[in-house]
Amino acid sequence: MTIADHVLKFLVSFVFLSVAMTVHEFCHGWAANKLGDTTAKSSGRLTLNPFSHIDPVNTCLLPLVLFVATRGQFIFGTAKPVPVNFLALKNLKKDIIWIGLSGSLANFTLALVLSVLWIFIPQTGPSDFIFSNLIVINIVLGVFNLIPVPPLDGARIMMGILPVKSASVYARLEPYGLIFVVAFLYLGVIDIFIMPVIGFMLGLLPKFTLVL
Repeated sequence: MTIADHVLKFLVSFVFLSVAMTVHEFCHGWAANKLGDTTAKSSGRLTLNPFSHIDPVNTCLLPLVLFVATRGQFIFGTAKPVPVNFLALKNLKKDIIWIGLSGSLANFTLALVLSVLWIFIPQTGPSDFIFSNLIVINIVLGVFNLIPVPPLDGARIMMGILPVKSASVYARLEPYGLIFVVAFLYLGVIDIFIMPVIGFMLGLLPKFTLVL
């Protein structure tokens, strides 16, 4: 594969990732809004405009680093976290769990919808490529975000489960979250624990065939 091929593969994967991240963040904002916090709405984050959710490091740099580090085999990124005013939530411990889950649930739902639609779409090279890769990226994003490491959504869910004091201590790990993610990748933790879950979830879909 030439350098031009790698560049094209990254750009296409990044576009698909941006779609998945936009849906993910929109649903965080939507869930928070439904639970009483209008911060996301008032700050312009309750939108499907991908440019409203871009974070220079986690949206742009992280996917590029992971793509290069894995020689084009893996791409992942996160958008700018949706702001949440915890004081506005009706039931803090329960609501923060639902807000944390909402993004991944949205990605899983989108993957399921795409898989069902794919059954009725004429089988062509371009359509198969688009559907298969959009499905994979949504499943990967949904599963990966459930890892309980700040600033991923799994950590937000854990903070809703843990006692207040423990959750406060746990939240202090957030500045080191990216280091943990990269370390997990290099130590093979992702391959051992996360990839089997991704494979299992893909296997549950009505139709899925990876087309590269």
